[in-house]
Amino acid sequence: MVGLPAMRTVAEVCMVLTIGAVLLAAFLVPPQRSGYLDAAGYRALRIGSWTAAGWTVAAFLMVPLSIGDALGRPVDQLLDAATILDLLPRLEAATTWAITTLVAVLALVGCRTVLTWGWTAVLFGIALFGPLPVTFTGHSATGGAHDVATDSMVLHVLAAGLWVGGLVAVLLLATSRAADRVPALATAVPRYSRLALACWCVVALTGVVNALVRIPLTTLVGSTYGTLVLVKAGSLIVLGGLGALHRRASVGAAARGEPAALLRLGGVEVLLMLATVGLAVALGRTAPPDTGAGVPSRIEVLIGYDLAGPPTLARLALDWRFDLVLGTAALVMAACYLLGVRRLHRRGDRWVTGRTVAWLCGCAALLVATSSGLGRYGPAMFSVHMGQHMILGMLVPILLVLGAPVTLALRALPPGGRAGPPGPREWLLAAVHSPAARLFTHPLVALALFVGSYYVLYFSALFPAALPEHWAHKLMNVHFVLVGALFFWPIVGIDPAPRRLPPAARMGLVFASVPFHAFFGVAVMGANSALGGDYYRSLALPWVPDVLRDQQLGGGIAWAAGEIPLLIVVISLLIQWSRQDERSAKRADRQADVHGNAELDAYNAMLRRLATGEPPLVAQSEKDAHEPGHTKEVTPAGPTADVARSAAGPEIVSAGRRDPEGPAEAPGAARDD
Repeated sequence: MVGLPAMRTVAEVCMVLTIGAVLLAAFLVPPQRSGYLDAAGYRALRIGSWTAAGWTVAAFLMVPLSIGDALGRPVDQLLDAATILDLLPRLEAATTWAITTLVAVLALVGCRTVLTWGWTAVLFGIALFGPLPVTFTGHSATGGAHDVATDSMVLHVLAAGLWVGGLVAVLLLATSRAADRVPALATAVPRYSRLALACWCVVALTGVVNALVRIPLTTLVGSTYGTLVLVKAGSLIVLGGLGALHRRASVGAAARGEPAALLRLGGVEVLLMLATVGLAVALGRTAPPDTGAGVPSRIEVLIGYDLAGPPTLARLALDWRFDLVLGTAALVMAACYLLGVRRLHRRGDRWVTGRTVAWLCGCAALLVATSSGLGRYGPAMFSVHMGQHMILGMLVPILLVLGAPVTLALRALPPGGRAGPPGPREWLLAAVHSPAARLFTHPLVALALFVGSYYVLYFSALFPAALPEHWAHKLMNVHFVLVGALFFWPIVGIDPAPRRLPPAARMGLVFASVPFHAFFGVAVMGANSALGGDYYRSLALPWVPDVLRDQQLGGGIAWAAGEIPLLIVVISLLIQWSRQDERSAKRADRQADVHGNAELDAYNAMLRRLATGEPPLVAQSEKDAHEPGHTKEVTPAGPTADVARSAAGPEIVSAGRRDPEGPAEAPGAARDD
């Protein structure tokens, strides 16, 4: 069917152009100081609305084309709405294109209505989600090693969309005749140049990984699939060379308002990029060659790989399978954190070593939970999955928020300044103080998300439906980390949070979650039917003869293992509470050194007034003794002074002076009776 590849090419090209337009409006050109988009950003969204309209139409037409391709029937026989609605939920490819159509509609509406920078950033996230539904279907999502193939393809498609779409958007900005073109290019071109280099590296690496998973090196020559892979690799090398020429010859000139070289090289690069997109569509329609590996096992078909045997301690610790998404995220987060610490040290600033240790331990826990034997056996056994859940949902977030990454970023990233465009530091501040951050870090909302997600996920139809899907496992893992971070950030986090809770409220929030967590573990152990039992029984693992018993073990892990992270939280809270008291005492001492002890002086003055019977305000002289506004005291002289002192009752307290009958005490110091 010739119409399907052509329509898919149109859909993907329009999708990439929409991503690039929203990228330019959100992050490549600065908004106004008021928060509204500048003229360049507004024009980019208007262009994006037209490309989003083309994306919507093409994605909508892909639904009947996909159904006809799956059934081997002409499209004109499937134009009946009732037939399409009946077949749509049964065919995965058609369903994903229907979801893509909804995303494209949201992008279209957003491009026509959004005016502020904050909503443009949200719109960018929506547009970036567009390629994912289709990416999780096709050759990469089937057969052996589909976990690695799918993860590499997701990263590949996202990086390619940013790279190609961003370049087209920058070129359109360079061709503009608007008066703000020069200042917009001065910001957009250097930013895109750095982004393009990172995207090219990701595209190259993930392309190699995906190709090695699909076909061995010996079949690259002599097969149609291998030829397309080689041609695409050659195009990528040429594009990398053009990018290097851009950085040397056109980036600096374009930033100064001279875009001629950028337009010449960029035009050739865009044509080659669009041709590469067509090659990608052709690869998606071409079956990989037969490698002679035989029929994959049932376990390999479902989870993407075989298991060597029961999950012994040695296999859980040493049988690694690197997670390209979360494993890479752990390594990148650790590297970025260390770079930030190094920048602080180079300029002479101090950074607490304990925060670095906590962050690196959190990244290590994330890597182990997703890429070690825990990540390998997690999709196949409920007990291992529950241990993985406890690490990702409790231990990893606690360690990460104790690392204070936001504080480090705010100190390490250069500020945009009053006259300069806002950059990553300003974007981070906007995210921390956004209404969404205030909503999700509200104690009740965070508690409901943290505790309620256990019950909603495991005691509903979501968990059995998610088990056979690789993307659902990824989404669960990301969800566990994010929800845990939202819950523990206001409790033990050092970073500035939208809502700062007093120590007692933090402790109360922790203890409020304990009963729900314990009851969840007990409920899983006491369940009469296995959660996702059909899926686990279909794996037919010889070392799991009874999936219900394995579930009981998982419930015991959830009940017992959750206490260790909570103990870390309580200890951290007590330490932070103690340090907060120390800081408050030091702050009071500094204020007393500068301004004197005003509270103590007021207390002594009150005692003197009670002893002498003077009015609340003491006059400076007899002439204006009863006028308001005077505070200088007049001490009675002569014998009446002794009488007044003896009638005063409590003695006057002196700050830092030794009492004749005992040692001096610091103001406010506690006494041991």
